[in-house]
Amino acid sequence: MRRLIGLHAPTLLIETNMRLQSCVDTSELTPPGSACSVQLVAADSASRVRNLYLITTDLAAERARLIVRGVAVGPLRHKDPVDTWAGGWSPGLDPQRRDYASFADFDDPDGNTWTLQERGYRAS
Repeated sequence: MRRLIGLHAPTLLIETNMRLQSCVDTSELTPPGSACSVQLVAADSASRVRNLYLITTDLAAERARLIVRGVAVGPLRHKDPVDTWAGGWSPGLDPQRRDYASFADFDDPDGNTWTLQERGYRAS
């Protein structure tokens, strides 16, 4: 994955590039001036590689918009504890709305799993 990122580094802002566990390597890339990011995940699990992430600044609002449009979006959940990826999950948004801590999933008609993840939340 690091070689792939090196090929695109001149045109993409590298938000994160880290190893979460010995079996999970992740990078988040953002085109200049874009509010959208792409997260690449390499993992030992074949099913984990298929996941696609959509990053949003307001997870609850985006989840509600998808549900109104008829998308079956799973419940909100957050990492608990958020400081380690070895921990579990708790229902709802992360109480502090920390970056990369809150998630919701949905499947597209082709059977791909999409994960909504919150980053950059700012209370109005």
